[in-house]
Amino acid sequence: MATLDEAVRRILDGTNFASVATVRADGAPQVSVVWVKRDEDTVLFSTTAGRQKAKNLTADPRVSVSIYDLANPYESVEIRGNAELTVDEDKWLPRELSHKYLGEDPPKAEPGEVRLIVRVIPEKVIRFAPDM
Repeated sequence: MATLDEAVRRILDGTNFASVATVRADGAPQVSVVWVKRDEDTVLFSTTAGRQKAKNLTADPRVSVSIYDLANPYESVEIRGNAELTVDEDKWLPRELSHKYLGEDPPKAEPGEVRLIVRVIPEKVIRFAPDM
């Protein structure tokens, strides 16, 4: 597992949006914009069981996360790795992400909605910055 340096952690800890790329069954890429949270040297995001990215990651866990610093869009990070999906029984991650990005609780979940925690285990971290 690759580690995240302080500059990468700072970008992930900010209210910056991430683009998550997964691989569809036909081999085509699929990209979704998500909110993210860092947990040590891993990246977390939330999705529901029926979403295409969840289906893609269940079949093929390879994932790429690209995120840039809204305060300095010339600084960005790409994290390539594999995803681990677990059921979010308490739906704690959408609450944390909503508070991080909006400062409020998320809308109530749909009845029967199955929330998943996607944990990205980094294998390669590439940082782009003007000072590099």
